[in-house]
Amino acid sequence: MKRYCLALDLIDDPELIAEYEKYHQNVWPEIKQSILDSGIMNMEIYRLQNRLFMIVEADEYFSFEAKNEADKNNPKVQEWEQLMWKFQQQLPHSKPGEKWQLMDKIFSL
Repeated sequence: MKRYCLALDLIDDPELIAEYEKYHQNVWPEIKQSILDSGIMNMEIYRLQNRLFMIVEADEYFSFEAKNEADKNNPKVQEWEQLMWKFQQQLPHSKPGEKWQLMDKIFSL
């Protein structure tokens, strides 16, 4: 199993953050299915103030490239992603349109 950690910021507005969390308490079934279909076996998102941290555990066949390609061709995923942009903001040094940034592992015990 592979593990990836990613980060993203939310717009620093308590009402928007509360709404974002509400959406994530009831993620659309098509979004959950697209995640599972990509080879992701477990996904967790944590929040500290407006910073998000995602842990993804995936099978050995998972690739971000394949997931991104499948997402581009899935209208429901595109609708969800467009909706989430209302709440999200890019991290510094992100390319235009980039959301979640893959983090580098710097320590393990």
